[in-house]
Amino acid sequence: MSEQLLFLTGKLAEKSLHRVLQQLQPSQPWQYRIHQIGVSVAALMTPQLIARRLPSTGDAQRMILPGLCQGDLSLLEQKYGIPVERGPVDLKDLPQYFGRGGKAPDLSGQDVMIFAEIVEAPQLNIEQILARARHYQQQGADVIDLGCLPGVPFPHLAEAIQSLKAAGYRVSVDSLDSSDLLLAGKHGADFLLSLNEKTLWIADEVPSVPVLIPARPRSLPSLYRAIEAMQNKGLPFIADPILDPIPFGFAESIVRYHKLRKRYPDITVMMGVGNLTELTDADTTGINAMLFGVITELKLNAVLTTAVSAHASQAVSEADQARRIMYAAREDGRLPRGYSDALLALHDRRPFPYTAEEIAELATAIKDPSFRIQVSGDGIHIYNRDGEHVATDPFELYPYLGVADDASHAFYLGVELARAQIAWQLKKRYSQDEPLSWGCSAEALDAAGKVAHRDASLQEQRARNKEKG
Repeated sequence: MSEQLLFLTGKLAEKSLHRVLQQLQPSQPWQYRIHQIGVSVAALMTPQLIARRLPSTGDAQRMILPGLCQGDLSLLEQKYGIPVERGPVDLKDLPQYFGRGGKAPDLSGQDVMIFAEIVEAPQLNIEQILARARHYQQQGADVIDLGCLPGVPFPHLAEAIQSLKAAGYRVSVDSLDSSDLLLAGKHGADFLLSLNEKTLWIADEVPSVPVLIPARPRSLPSLYRAIEAMQNKGLPFIADPILDPIPFGFAESIVRYHKLRKRYPDITVMMGVGNLTELTDADTTGINAMLFGVITELKLNAVLTTAVSAHASQAVSEADQARRIMYAAREDGRLPRGYSDALLALHDRRPFPYTAEEIAELATAIKDPSFRIQVSGDGIHIYNRDGEHVATDPFELYPYLGVADDASHAFYLGVELARAQIAWQLKKRYSQDEPLSWGCSAEALDAAGKVAHRDASLQEQRARNKEKG
């Protein structure tokens, strides 16, 4: 017997929801029923409102709410005795939602350690180092790497290592100076970057796991000798043949990683990605996506990443998302599509879910003065009961807004129309009253600003009413 689904919606979205589900249902193992809950905008639903207005779920075995419905859904599950879940934010995404069986992809798996380097560690005090470590850990780092700058003293290196270890971090130290590495190993560093065949004696002195590199740039034989020496000693290590920047041997360095993995299928291998993310003027989301595709195919085990340049400030977070997406795709035997939008910073795969004709149809149902804003391939649409207007430049819409004497409303519409213009220009998804999504390339905004505007607007309205009274 087919599963029975109950979809809750508002007045304005009801017709569109019927249309989407009618097209979708023949390919699905369920039957559906729609209940219009009596609010104009579906996002205004709350569990409390639903509990008051929905007397029964009938024969439904699962309830699907609009994605923007806020509140604790357990209240509804307790009342009706069936699972309750939020669908996608936009009902036009229901085909993709049910294409995953109604479940978000599992991105909990990954098999790549992220070493996040604090490049200027010698110039930071202990509190600053700990703060940076917290930030990188929150972005997904597994190991905090202390970079030692050539010719710059690092008198508090031992204290920095011990402070990080006391705070629960795994620590690596990156230096060209053997004395730094020896000191780091003696004070508890978990990893040392880097040793070569000429400095392997350090691995005999300290328990830290070394990252092995060629003694001469691009020399795989040198790296092979270091690997085999460590294997003969029975000591753990990580090997890194070094990723070169474009156009100074990048392609050939990828070949070296392939050769290394083919020769040693079971050793732990690291790739330092900063030579591309930091040294290429391109958005790092795409660079990380491509590099982690290679990393995942070759089954490399660790990356060293940096976040020095402003354009690479989210490189650690991007690396974390990329390793999870590519791991899931490899394990599922699928293309890395449909798992997450975290690496889609500038453009969306389906930026304009509604056509201009569909928006015009929605506009005819509006009976109140509140403005709705949507974006289609034709431009920015703004409409209320007085009509619909379309433009690609928000300035062209001002004459139709009638907000010259309402500063608060004008401010709000200015913000929303600016977002809509950016979305149209970049082909991004726009949803009124929601900030644009930049994937993991930008910190999420909290609601404090929106609340402050609402409160100030209410105060202004009360003041105007008082003056009139």
